[in-house]
This record gives sequence, C-alpha cells and structure tokens, in this order.
Amino acid sequence: MVRREVASVSTENELFSSVDALLEQVAQDDLPVPAERKRLREASGLSQVQIAAALGARREAVGSWEAGRTEPRPPKRAAYARLLEGLAARFPAPVPDAPAATPPPAVPEAFPGTAEEPATAGPAEGLAPAGPAAGSAEGSAPAAPAAAAAAAVAVVPVVPVVGSVSRPMAGVAGTTRPPVARSSVTSRRPGAGKTPAAKTTAVAGVDPRFENGPLAVIDADAEGQVSAYCVGGLVLDVPAKSIPALVDWTLTEARLGQARLHRHGRDADPILVLTAAAVERFALPAALSEEERRTGRLPAGHKVVKQVERAGLRMTQRGFGPWARVYRDPEGSLRRCVQLCVLPWNALDTREWGRKDDPELLLTMHPADLVQYLGLYAARVMTPRGSTATTGLELMTALRPPTRASKDPVTGEFKPAFNDDAITGRYDVVPCEVPDEHPILKGQFARHHLRTPAEMLMEEPYDWCRPLTDEEYAHRYLVVVDLNMSFAAAANGLTVGLNGPTHLTGNPAFDPMLPGSWLVDLSHVDLSRARVNGRTVDGDRLPSPFTPRGERPTGPAWYATPTVAYAVELGFDVAPIEAYVRTRTGRYLDAWYKRLRDAYVDTMADMGVTTDLQGQEFLEAMARRRQADPVLALLETAIKATAKGAIGKLRQRSRGQVPYYEPYPALERWTWRPDIRAAVLANQRVGLHRKLMRTAAAAGLYPVAIGTDAVVYPSSGPSPLDVLPRTEEGRPVPGGFRLGVSPGMVKHQGTGTVLWAEQQFEEHGGVFNISNLIKTDQSVGEGE
Repeated sequence: MVRREVASVSTENELFSSVDALLEQVAQDDLPVPAERKRLREASGLSQVQIAAALGARREAVGSWEAGRTEPRPPKRAAYARLLEGLAARFPAPVPDAPAATPPPAVPEAFPGTAEEPATAGPAEGLAPAGPAAGSAEGSAPAAPAAAAAAAVAVVPVVPVVGSVSRPMAGVAGTTRPPVARSSVTSRRPGAGKTPAAKTTAVAGVDPRFENGPLAVIDADAEGQVSAYCVGGLVLDVPAKSIPALVDWTLTEARLGQARLHRHGRDADPILVLTAAAVERFALPAALSEEERRTGRLPAGHKVVKQVERAGLRMTQRGFGPWARVYRDPEGSLRRCVQLCVLPWNALDTREWGRKDDPELLLTMHPADLVQYLGLYAARVMTPRGSTATTGLELMTALRPPTRASKDPVTGEFKPAFNDDAITGRYDVVPCEVPDEHPILKGQFARHHLRTPAEMLMEEPYDWCRPLTDEEYAHRYLVVVDLNMSFAAAANGLTVGLNGPTHLTGNPAFDPMLPGSWLVDLSHVDLSRARVNGRTVDGDRLPSPFTPRGERPTGPAWYATPTVAYAVELGFDVAPIEAYVRTRTGRYLDAWYKRLRDAYVDTMADMGVTTDLQGQEFLEAMARRRQADPVLALLETAIKATAKGAIGKLRQRSRGQVPYYEPYPALERWTWRPDIRAAVLANQRVGLHRKLMRTAAAAGLYPVAIGTDAVVYPSSGPSPLDVLPRTEEGRPVPGGFRLGVSPGMVKHQGTGTVLWAEQQFEEHGGVFNISNLIKTDQSVGEGE
C-alpha cells in the first residue's frame, strides 16, 4: 500500500514537472512580432551589435530575428524575450488613431500571361482576390492574435525534421492539437491567450485579406475534425465536410492568399495542401490509378468531381488532379479561385521539394512543419504553383506582368495595355532554335535524322573531361568547386529578346546588342593565341567555350549572341552568314534573379552561412549548415531547383502527350522561349570559361573535368584553399573563382584522390567525366 502511494506521488511530481516545462516553453515562445522587435530596439537607441554582444550572438542573427527570417533558440530566446519585455514597458507601442485604409479598388486584367493552359480554361483574371463575403457570420474572422502571428512567416521558429523517421517533431507549434471548437472559424495557437495585447498588434503593411498567410496544410484527426495549419503556428478549425464546402470556406473565411509581387500583376490564389488524412476525410482516393496517373486527373464520373459540379464550382481543363484549380465565376474584378495540392498524389515531387534519400519525407512530415517550409518558400519566392520549374516560370511573369490597366482619357474606362519590359505575346519560332519534335520541323528532315550544329542551336552546359598530364598525376588530390546557382547568376544583367524573330541574311554584321541566334564559323578561334591580362594559356588543356563537349568547332554552326560576343572578346573576328535576332530587348530576368538571389542568400544566412564569410570560415559554415535545420536545407534545395527548372522550362519538350511534330500544350505559353533559354545557357558556359581562362593565366592552373557548374582541379591538398590561386595580397584572382555564398561564387563540392580517379578510368576502360562523382557534401549541387 505504501509503495503504491509513493509511486503515485512520484508519478504526480513527474507530471507536474512536465507541465512546468511546458509552461516554461510557452513563456519562452512569448515574443513580439519581428517588426515590433525592431521598433523596440530603435526606440531604445540600442544597436544590433549591442544586443548581440549582450546575448552572446552574432549581429547577423539579431538582424534575422528582427526581419522574421529566423527565431532565437534557448537559452538566448528567454534572454531576448526578457530584454524585449523590459523595452516594451519603457517604450509602449503607439495606439493608432484610425483603422488602416482599405486597399484601393483593383482594375481588371485582360491577359493571363504564362498560364499552362489557354486563358479560356480558367477563371477570368482579376487583380483582387476574394476576401470575406459580405454578410458572413459574426465572429467568423480569426482573432487579432492570429493576424499578428501570421504577419510574418517565421514568427514561430522552424523546427528541424530530424532524420527521416522521427515524426511528428517536438517543439513545433500546433504539434499537439487542443480540443476542437465548433464555431465556423476559430484559431488556435499555443499560448496565444497569454500574449499581451501590445505584442499582438498587426504589423503595418500586412494585407488584411491574407492575414493568415499564403497557404494552409489541411489535416484531419482520428475523429474526423479538419484543421488548417497556417504559417506562424496558427491552426484554424475547418467546418467543411466536402471539397465544395472547403473551397467556399477558403474563399469566404480563411483569409489565405498572397499579394501580387508587381503592381500590375495579380494576387496569388490560396493554396490548400491536403494530407493523406484529409484526402480520406474528403472521400478522395488515397492514390491515383495507373490510368488516372496517365491522364493526370480523376474521371468525370468520380463522386467528388460530381460534388464540385453540383455545387456550381468549375475546374480548369486539367480537371481534378494532383494540382486542382477550383473556382467560382469572378465577381467583377474579384477572382475567386482555390488551388488544391493533393500530397499523396505526388503533387510535391520529392526530387524537387523533398529529399532524394527519403521519398516519404513530405508525406510523413507533421502539418506544422510542412506549412512552415512551404510558407517560407512562398514568402521568399512565391506561392508554389506545382513543380519548382513551373513556379520559377510563373515567377518570371509575376515580376514582369505582360499587361497593365490603362485609363482611357476620353471614356475614363480602364483598358488593357502592354508593358514594354515584358513578353506580351506568343511569337513565331525559327527552325534552328526548336527541339526535334516541334511541328515546324515536320517534313524538313528524313526520319531519325540527327541535326548538326549547322542545323540546330546547341547551347548547353559543359560536360567535358580530358586525361591528366604526368605533372597532374603527381598531385595527390582532385578538388571540385561548384558555382552557386550558376543559371540564375547567368541570367543577371542579360539582355534577351522580348518580341518575335527578324531574319537577317547576306552576311550581316554581328551586333552584340541584338539577342538571337547567329550562324557563324568559329573554328579559327585558338585559345592559345588569346591573351588574358597580357598572358597566354595552354589552349589544349582547356575546353572550347563554343561547344558543350568542349571540342573545337569544325565549321559554321548556330550560336546564341553571348557565345559569339565572347569570341570577339577573346580578340577574334567573326563573320556571320545569317541570323535570327530580336529587335525589342530588355533585361527581362533581372527582377527574377534578384528575387531568387535574395531567397537563397537569406536562407543560407539562416543556416549560418552569411555573405561576409570568406576562406576557411566560409568552408566551416557550409559544413555545419546541414546540422542547423533540415527544414531550411529543404528550402535551399527547392530554391536552387526553382532557378534551374525555370530556365529549362523556357524550352519545355513534349512529354509524349502527342505524336512527333504535333503541337503539345507547352507551345501555347507566351513564355515558351527557347531563344531565352539558349542565351542563359550560353552566358553560363562562357562565364565559366572566362573564369577558367583567368585562373589559368594567373596561376597556370587547368581543370581536368567540368560537369555543368562543377569544376575539377588537381591539387596538392584536399581543400579549395589549397588549389584556388590568390594574389600577392592574399586576395582571390580578379575575375577568377572566389569562395562565398552569393550566386556566381563557388563552394566546395568534394575532394577525391588521383589514385581513386585512375582506378575509375581503368574500370571504365578510359577517361570519363568524374566531376559529379566527387561529393564530400552530398547536398552540394542538389537542385542546381
């Protein structure tokens, strides 16, 4: 009896200790929103350096906390909360005199831009998304604390996905669900009720229409209660019992969506990510059948499809597939559309959004973790639109919308007008720029004919290697450096064509300001005769800058403008035979590059890799970053895949939907622009070659293999610091390779031994490209 009482008391004490730990955690989580943190610091006259010194943190970390990119972790979190609480007592937030002004009325938009299907397939494009419906039930809007915490994606810290089997993860807001309230819309966030009102004031500038974030992960518990996990740790109870009801709830009460990235663009539709439990709850199949996977949609007779039709909702021509777009007819300029992302149907391809070594990761992540990941991506890039490649392509149009609303000075009506810096139509293509299956090539070549460089523009990244010399075999190591986001970096500052082609014949003079394709003979270019800073190089140990395989051209071939311009830069004359050029030009991709650059740099900074790090500090930070936060590692890969995939999608090939030489859906896009893709890839390749030339001229250092953007150098030591040359002042060679996190700079991909490489050559019966086999850090290059 006594033993039983002691055991009971011991159990009770353990429970009390657990409860105290939870209360302490809630107290530590009690932080004001990021903008308020910055206001308090500035009001007190303190600098980020002073706060960082007091907390034993880096100045960059304090800046990230104030920007909402990251959150402090214990024990710094409790100390930071104590500091802010003291500052809030001395410098209270000013009380606004009047409510925020409502957004100005939107004007209609006439052209959809890069829609995957023709414009008639979807709802009319409006600039203003749906907000709460007039006459909605009282109390249906989320509580004020919800708006504050959802104002920034990173209000609640992003918690790592530990390994591939530890799920759900502890410490994420929303991991443990409170009892479900049955009101039409309720919000739940652990500790929300304990937050002082002064700390939950909505951040200025947050669009109240989208106060709950750009998307939500929809999940259901064992009792069938549906919950919407939103950014910032917010959890909404969803009363919907069917897909139509879920769509209407989203349009009228959820306050989800994302404001336009450009003033002439359109707001992003809200995204609902359905987990396996939600799929079951809404009577959808757990997986698509083989026939459904082939067609990419549920059959017309499926009961959910019939429910949607009976409810008066409409779908695009793609139907109800992994990414289903369900909408009601617009009300004036008000767009009313919801996109459903069905997770168990492989809507988020693990090769792009997840990890190759853990295909089930996204399916088994807790909804709170998944929404933080996708929410961060939406905040830094844009709301996902399917694959990372499709999202990257949509980002181009979102930042450079083709049309704007122009007011007629006579009638006062708004009419669509084209923007000069955008792609504003679907233009004719030319035979040399299109892939083999394009309809324009029908009847031009014999069956199974392989087009030559004189018939086809072959601007691709490097895939090159050469045998090692005796001197290089004397080295012990092979060190591989990898260019950060090389395709995005190549797009920066690049002038591309915005209209259709103009055919130039009769040996036109080369004009580097005219983007397009040029038929020209560059076989006379001898790298050994080129001079770099007054020095010559051994051209036989470098790849040709004009071909992906690195061999020297043998006659006339089609090249993009950057390639021909590089031949001129090297000091050689060029004499084009003919050309297809674009006369309306612009730096169309600059805003796209800057958006992705900032997303990548901010994400790397969150993992401790900042732009001020150089040399050994940078290498050490890169080695540590994957231990910091695996969720951020997923975000890093997705951002890189977005950049690379979007460039590839500019010349998307047929997926076998139609026979050869028959039109396929991608050709309907305004952004199906193989000439722009060719220009970016040409600029990437010649930009890399420029670095190779300057490195060779400065230090007599030559690569032995190149795979896309990974360069292999023989080295006496295992580190990039052992091989990359420096000036007498200890700085990187001007114009050469430089270690750093910014796009266009390089990181360490891996180190192998010369002996290992020799064994590989013997096993394969000759020299081959080993650049992508040498990976000390397996994550380097993922998505790029």
